[in-house]
Amino acid sequence: MKRREFISGAAVTGAAVTAVAASNFPKPAIAQGKMEWRMVTTWPKNFPGLGVGAARVAQKITDMSDGRLSVKVYSAGELVPPLESFDAVIRGSAEMCHGAAYYWQGKSKATNFFTGVPFGMTANELSAWVRYLGGQQVWDEVYAQFGAKGFISGQTGVQAGGWFRNELKSVADIKGLKFRTPGLGGEVWKRLGATVVNLPAGEIFQALQSGALDAAEFVGPYNDLALGFYQVAKNYYFPSFIEPGLATEVSVNKAKYDALPKDLKAIVEYAIQSDYEQVTADFVANDPRALDTLVNKHGVKVHLFPEDILKAGAEAARNILVELREGGDPLTKKVVESYSSALKMFRERAKLTEQPYLKAREAYFKDL
Repeated sequence: MKRREFISGAAVTGAAVTAVAASNFPKPAIAQGKMEWRMVTTWPKNFPGLGVGAARVAQKITDMSDGRLSVKVYSAGELVPPLESFDAVIRGSAEMCHGAAYYWQGKSKATNFFTGVPFGMTANELSAWVRYLGGQQVWDEVYAQFGAKGFISGQTGVQAGGWFRNELKSVADIKGLKFRTPGLGGEVWKRLGATVVNLPAGEIFQALQSGALDAAEFVGPYNDLALGFYQVAKNYYFPSFIEPGLATEVSVNKAKYDALPKDLKAIVEYAIQSDYEQVTADFVANDPRALDTLVNKHGVKVHLFPEDILKAGAEAARNILVELREGGDPLTKKVVESYSSALKMFRERAKLTEQPYLKAREAYFKDL
């Protein structure tokens, strides 16, 4: 997929879009017991994995409800700037938002834990915490402050570490680097010496091309190929230690969700939940193929991060989490404690399962 095929729907940002008043939003349709909800997203139109996932969730809700609740999707910039999507849900000018919870960390640092944490949970672990170990309950408390409710809606798995103009030899090469990366991971890179900014998907390429950025990370090969980063930077680093398992979310206006009849509530919940695994499968299937294209067609050089960067990143990540647990607001502290307790259990499980299995497969089962 070429950049122009999906970026065209994402370029409307800035003052013109910001000035759109809530009264100018298209009104939800209500006729003969049928409703139409508006879903705003942080993704460009037709964006692989993520934008497509948002459209699929909307279609599932529409189909499963037999049209009683239909959902119309507005891509990044069509109604609001992408990073203002959650605000549209809060004020009720959109009923739903498809994005990533850590984009809203300016409202609460706790939102980061429902997307991805440096050196934290993988896709399956995050799902287990949210669904079975109290994660959804603390998430509901965090979002209740804003009149919203969040659901995990997809998972990219372990992401790529980022695109860099120049090769990284050590931590010293990070100092002064202008780097696009969000969330707590952005704070990690800042402590390693980078100047960090967050930009939505549709704005990253131009910033790289203009020199406003020296490096950027977004998701991984599947998305990064479509965004065209290889045209500007050739050094591609793996794996992301700041986003070991990144979940997307669908947030809904809580008052409007609570007003739904019981069956429509269930349809919204399970339509979103079913897409979590589907998005994960999409990325697992398509990341390797996209990486092959990047390397063999576009001359991208793949690197592993130097050990001193991993070590420094881990130390910075631990310090950040300790600071949030000990010096944050009570609700953020509660989220950190819940997350940390679950992660400790998952680490013990992984020592006996995934880690030795993958090591054995790599060592002894190479030819098939």
